[in-house]
Amino acid sequence: MSIQAALDLIGRGADEILKRDELQARLALGRPLRIKAGFDPTAPDLHLGHTVLLNKMRQFQDLGHQVIFLIGDFTGMIGDPTGKNVTRKPLTREDVAANAKTYAHQVFKVLDRERTELRFNSEWFGAMGAADMIKLAAQHTVARMLERDDFAKRYAAQQSIAIHEFLYPLVQGYDSVALKSDVELGGTDQKFNLLMGRGLQEHFGQAPQIVLTMPLLEGLDGVQKMSKSLGNYIGIDEPAIDMVTKTMKIGDALMWRWIELLSFDIGAAEAVRLREDVASGALNPRDVKLRLARELAARFHGDAAAETAIAGWNAAVRGEGDIATLPLTDVSVPAEGLRIVALLTAAGLAPSNSEANRKLKERAVRVDGEVIEDPQRVFTPGFEGVLAIGKRNFARVRLVAA
Repeated sequence: MSIQAALDLIGRGADEILKRDELQARLALGRPLRIKAGFDPTAPDLHLGHTVLLNKMRQFQDLGHQVIFLIGDFTGMIGDPTGKNVTRKPLTREDVAANAKTYAHQVFKVLDRERTELRFNSEWFGAMGAADMIKLAAQHTVARMLERDDFAKRYAAQQSIAIHEFLYPLVQGYDSVALKSDVELGGTDQKFNLLMGRGLQEHFGQAPQIVLTMPLLEGLDGVQKMSKSLGNYIGIDEPAIDMVTKTMKIGDALMWRWIELLSFDIGAAEAVRLREDVASGALNPRDVKLRLARELAARFHGDAAAETAIAGWNAAVRGEGDIATLPLTDVSVPAEGLRIVALLTAAGLAPSNSEANRKLKERAVRVDGEVIEDPQRVFTPGFEGVLAIGKRNFARVRLVAA
């Protein structure tokens, strides 16, 4: 692959590359570059938003470069203040160790294990003495730290900032020195910390790393960044059918964004062609979304599970195929059963009885494909079938006596 083609692939979906000409020169050296991304083991249950960085790392691997997956077990005990308006509670050593173990299982669903260097920053910081840490702290001023937006806001609001929080960007930056990284990847919210690495590398006589920032992936709502706390996420350990059904719920505009940041199968040029075909009416966006859903399910669960999930979705939504391919969920109900409104809420298809009732009045509720309008309809233990609200929200359930 030419250097220009490699640059195009690396730049796809990226928010910023600092500096692109340095990256081009580094690629021209003809040696495998050292590509670093750091992860603090505070939330080891990854969702698709986390895989935006992993996907970019995998693209570097496919270009022949060495990826360093750095678990910040030392920095995890400080707690990254990025984007926070209060001091974060540090993790204990036991917390960090337990969380770090779960990473490897998950990340190698995306990364090539053979071309991944798994490192922990306690390797070098654990050996540092107090004098070494003070020397490192001398590399920056309080004024420079207060240039960071989150620190500046807290300072202006007279909210406390602990001294150890100022160490976090320095510690993350020094990781780049210890690893001699050529490129560091991070989210747009990490730019200050990533640039800190460039400065420290220059101070220690190394060529400064290229900084590549990736945007934060919008969640299922298409507005907020994907987050477990907001509930708008797809976890990479979720069942394949859940991955498919949730992906099929996203808006058409968000679909193109996800393709750019998450898809390996649909390249940039093909994405343009598909978009033109959808715009002209020659292609149904649902078919593009199904292709993306299949790819994501296959990445984390294998081709067979992905095909089964797609078949289940087709059976439930399009009435094509056997609904037995859908996973069966047991729902506990009283011996006398539940009315349809309460059942929809109990099955997790509606957030409340009032919302379920509203959908019932809109004739959006179906049971095994039949539209249900009677709010007095009761379902008793032993019932098994597919409940659906609209075309995208459904579940195959079996009612069992509580």
